[in-house]
Amino acid sequence: MSTTRATTKDRSAVRTLLRLWPYVRPVRTRLFSAAFVAVTASLVGLVIPLVLKWMVDGPVADRDPAGVWLGALYLLLLGLAEAGLFGMRRWLVARPLSHVEAEMRADLYRHLQRLPVSFHDRWASGQLLSRGTTDLMLLRMFLAFPLTFLLVNAVTILVGVIIMLLQDWSLGLVILGPALPVMVMCVIFEHRYAVVARRAQDQVGDLTTVVEESVLGIRIIKGFGRHRSQARAFRELSSTLRGTELRKARLLATIWAVIVTLPEVAIGAALVLGTVQVADGELSAGTLVAFLSTALALRWPVDSIGFLLAMSQEAATATERYFEVMDERPEQETARTRAGVPKGEGLRFEDVVFRYPDADPASPPTLDHVDLHVRPGESLALVGATGSGKTTLTALVPRLHEVTSGRITLDGEDVTAMSREELRAKVAVAFEEPTLFSASVGENVLMGADDSAGAAELERALEVAQAGFVHALPQGTGTQVGEQGLSLSGGQRQRLALARAVVGRPRFLVLDDPLSALDVHTEAAVEAALRQVLSDTTALIVAHRPSTVLLADRVALLSGGRVTAVGTHQELLRSNTEYAHLMSGTGRQEDDR
Repeated sequence: MSTTRATTKDRSAVRTLLRLWPYVRPVRTRLFSAAFVAVTASLVGLVIPLVLKWMVDGPVADRDPAGVWLGALYLLLLGLAEAGLFGMRRWLVARPLSHVEAEMRADLYRHLQRLPVSFHDRWASGQLLSRGTTDLMLLRMFLAFPLTFLLVNAVTILVGVIIMLLQDWSLGLVILGPALPVMVMCVIFEHRYAVVARRAQDQVGDLTTVVEESVLGIRIIKGFGRHRSQARAFRELSSTLRGTELRKARLLATIWAVIVTLPEVAIGAALVLGTVQVADGELSAGTLVAFLSTALALRWPVDSIGFLLAMSQEAATATERYFEVMDERPEQETARTRAGVPKGEGLRFEDVVFRYPDADPASPPTLDHVDLHVRPGESLALVGATGSGKTTLTALVPRLHEVTSGRITLDGEDVTAMSREELRAKVAVAFEEPTLFSASVGENVLMGADDSAGAAELERALEVAQAGFVHALPQGTGTQVGEQGLSLSGGQRQRLALARAVVGRPRFLVLDDPLSALDVHTEAAVEAALRQVLSDTTALIVAHRPSTVLLADRVALLSGGRVTAVGTHQELLRSNTEYAHLMSGTGRQEDDR
């Protein structure tokens, strides 16, 4: 679960929401037009009480049926105009707000692709999913309704109060009596609701993470009979979220009770006072009708303040969560000089030190002053005990992590002097835990080549990886492998991942124990085909078994984050006790990181 939990303390909802302006700016004309139309519609509604005043003091008092029918026609036309204008507002905002949501989601996705691996190690996937779905939905709803109606209701209340004061200032002051306590309650509510809204949205992210992990790990859950414990963990998180949502509901109910009760009491008091004034002849019946009709017309703008503030706070929290991700720094390109770079030097690690960003600064580094040279066209096997840093070292070549100090060069050129696109076009990788996407077999494999690669390259890569099994699938290479490729066996997934690594004929190949899930016979066939590929490339291979080590020209022994020995397989067997012990083991060893 994400370790990032922002606080809402001293946060300004207005300043936070203003960060949406770059996305709103392209559609501002339609949004401003929609706001203008909504304000106009609301003001049209305030004309209705004035027509009622004219009717009561005129045609009704004079018993003029024609005047009454004319007044009824005016009321009908005003009602139709108000409804039509609100409908126009809805039409104006629908398309542009869908565009804003789509643009924000696309930007978030692009940004996630550019963020370093260390960021994804730190953040739970459910938290990122909730920011790209639930939070953006809240923002679209805010831009569609609360944003406009906070303005509309403010203008309506202001104009309505002016109309009432002009009708009768004493009654107007009675209506304004609850204004101060309502404003104080709104400030208190806004502060408290912001905290609870943030908590609820973070808990939604945590719940999303649990659901995603349960779906992806369903085989483990069923295999170990852990469905009850998983259901219990889900219920606990769900219960926590329910409690937070109930807290939100209680806050909203409290502010709503205040906002509804106090103005209703004020309207009742104004009705009593106004009736007395009419009876005393100090006020006309039409004026009292117009005054009370205006006050009743303001009930909705006033009553809606509570949930409009609530939706605004949720939108501010969603904006805050969205920009927590967008503010993360993406992988930076460096601008080192590239002139006069020697060629044909292969892959070289020069005094490389690496410590994970979240590691204790006082702890020893994962890799400690590593010096290693893989000559051009050579294959070097990397051997070491669990936790020695083998996988970490291979991840530094394509810059999945950045070195803490030292440097890595390809043919004499510092990898940080290349753009990541250029670097990753030269270096292909295959990981011990293969990841496949919800796409066809062919699309998964050709992901490792440029767009010009076709059927010939695909067939060659499948042959190298001994992945001919794909032709027996229902649609051959067009068969959808399903999410995470779980419809295939571990060995089949690993062979497709190897095919993806070799399909682009890379100059440099990094393989992290690529044959660990294969049976003995398939492994031998893959190794025979892979030797032809390794003869044309410079390769670094993490190996745990002698059969994999024998693919390489030389072997480097990694121990405690340092390279302690380099030589051929036979040389190290004779001269290095630790290497001989590792190669004599019958169990497969895996890295911690």
